[in-house]
Parts: sequence; structure tokens; C-alpha cells
Amino acid sequence: MDLGIGGKRALVIGGSSGLGLAAAEALAAEGAEIAIFARNPETLDRETARVRSLHGVGVEGIAGDVTQQADVIALRDRVAEAGGTDILVLNTPRPPSPMRDFLAETEDDRWDRAYDDQLRSALFVLRHLTPLLLGKGWGRLIGITSASVKQPMPRHAVSTIFRAGVQSALKHLVEEVAPHGVTVNTIAPATVLTPTFTRFHDLDSRVAGTALKRAGTLEEFGGTVAFLASRQAGFITGETIQFDGGMTRALL
Repeated sequence: MDLGIGGKRALVIGGSSGLGLAAAEALAAEGAEIAIFARNPETLDRETARVRSLHGVGVEGIAGDVTQQADVIALRDRVAEAGGTDILVLNTPRPPSPMRDFLAETEDDRWDRAYDDQLRSALFVLRHLTPLLLGKGWGRLIGITSASVKQPMPRHAVSTIFRAGVQSALKHLVEEVAPHGVTVNTIAPATVLTPTFTRFHDLDSRVAGTALKRAGTLEEFGGTVAFLASRQAGFITGETIQFDGGMTRALL
């Protein structure tokens, strides 16, 4: 199936590893031109070269820190000068480790760090980069949050609270950008086989909590991003896709 995004420009925030890189790879596989923004220049250079070689599309790495507003503004200016973007994927850093319950989160610096990494950085991106999607009659804004925004998980207090804020911000944008042909959707993952996940979580217990009794793959996650970016998903907006293998038991 042709997803209709060949030749489109995609900007992936936090795209040099894990879920962000899976998103960038899936979009590149569909023929999109990719810009990846991430903090680690060495990882960024290595992965952009690999994706470029593998998929034969333009892949640019832009080094910067999403928690620094000046870096996000510099990114905006650079992308705007290059012709803007059609697809914006928002992926922010993971919460502090180890994960804790709410009453165990007694250290102010962890709350401050989680706020900066997960919510404040997302607000920088949405405020400064969303306007690049407007005025073309077509666009896709895809946020990556967490399954815990719908069904809070134990020991995920700082993640749930701030990612729920990102979810709220994206929801506010749905009607604001709709007149420009831009859709806004969210993917809420849990139990996905990333290097970080397997390092910080008990895989067996998390898998046991899913209906499918397995973890999701990065290829499956990337495919979900590519679908939401596709021409075929043009009438889907304001939605959250629970990418959790049936872990979330809520009716809606």
C-alpha cells in the first residue's frame, strides 16, 4: 500500500534511538525526507548515516537539546529555511530512573527534571514548530506519550503526570490546526522492546499484564507512526492509539 508520504518532509524530535528512531526509520522507508533532532552528536551522526544508506532518502541530523528553548528556536529557523516540514513527530526524554509511586517522589530535583524533560520541552516544540506545518493544506502532528496517561501504572507518577500534560496540549491543538488540513494524534506506548525499556523494567511481569502476552516491537511501533502520517489516516484526528498489547483495560 502506498501511504502517500513519499517526498514529504518529516521532523522527528528525539529520533536518534528507541521509539523516535523507529518512527524516523518507518517514515524513511515510505520515502519521506527526514530530519532528526537529538542531543548526542555521535549517535545522531551514526544513525542518520545508517538510515540514509538503508532507505536511500535524505536524512539530516541536527544536534540540540529539546529542553533548551534556544536550541528549539534554532531548529525552527533551520527547518524553516530548508522549506519547513509536513510531518512532526514529538518524542521527549524518558522520566528519571528508578520509577517511583507518587508518595515516594519526595525529591524536588526529580520533579523539576521530569517537568523539563517531558512537558516543558514538549511545549517548546509545540509552540515553535507547529506553525511550520501550517499554510500547506496538509500536515501531520504525532505525539508520543505513554499508556499511563489513560490508565496510570504503579511507579510511574512523574511520567503519568507530565505526559498527561503533553496529551492535553496536543488535544488543544486539534481544532486550531484542523483548518490547515493538519491532523493531531497521539501514540501511547507501553512494553515496547527498546534498549532502555529492557534495562529499567521487569519484562516478564510487564508482558504478563498485556492481553497478547508479549512485548511490542520497534518495527510495529514505527508502522503505527507511518500509518498516522499517511494519506489514508487523513480523517483521523484528536485520537490516542494505545500501543500496549491490550494492557489498558478501559472501555474508551
